[in-house]
Amino acid sequence: MPLPEPSSVLPAQIAQNLARVRSRVDDAARAAGRAPSDVRLLVATKTQPADAVRAVVEAGADLIGENRVQELVAKAPDLADLVAAGRVEVHMIGHLQRNKVNQVLATATGVESVDSLALAEALAARCARDGRVLDVLVQVNVSGEESKSGVRPDDAPALATAVVALEGLRLRGFMTIGANAPDETVVRAGFARLREVRDAVAGSGAPGTGDARELSMGMSGDLELAVAEGATIVRVGTAVFGPRPTPR
Repeated sequence: MPLPEPSSVLPAQIAQNLARVRSRVDDAARAAGRAPSDVRLLVATKTQPADAVRAVVEAGADLIGENRVQELVAKAPDLADLVAAGRVEVHMIGHLQRNKVNQVLATATGVESVDSLALAEALAARCARDGRVLDVLVQVNVSGEESKSGVRPDDAPALATAVVALEGLRLRGFMTIGANAPDETVVRAGFARLREVRDAVAGSGAPGTGDARELSMGMSGDLELAVAEGATIVRVGTAVFGPRPTPR
């Protein structure tokens, strides 16, 4: 995959945008009667060049997410010092094929897009060989839209239970992409459904499920609805970086 051109957005503008988005998340948390510290901001870096990603970390972002394996691998050398110093966590948030697991685990500190037992088993096998434990989220398709990845809500508890039984993985919660619908009631209902799944699994008493408290949901257009329904991670990209650059 061709790499994007160096960013045309100045680091100072990226920092201002990041602060603006963080303020928006904080306001949403307060409006929902929650502490702002309960909601982490994941900066989605899809199509962004390494210099822009470095700038956002320098501005204070401590969690970034990549959608594409090729981009994750290509940017890794330029960001390795930040990851090694513990300044930023890197999550895989896009669809992941089993044959790309080794590439992802060379850099990623977490995977939010576990949507099948086969993928979970592939991740676990590599982690067990490496003697590491990987934080993962089960991706759930709450909208039922065919364009979105993830298991059905009714199938999510079974997958979650299977994941916690795998050596090398630690189930931290669930992820979804909100419904592509103009009706906020529909979008919010999807987020509420994910919260219900999380609560059922985390409260089941099954071994290994007690730490599955994360809800990664909400993006630029619907983060307030997600926070109102309990999001602990929101994923925002263009509001921080501006329009996505065109790859070379």
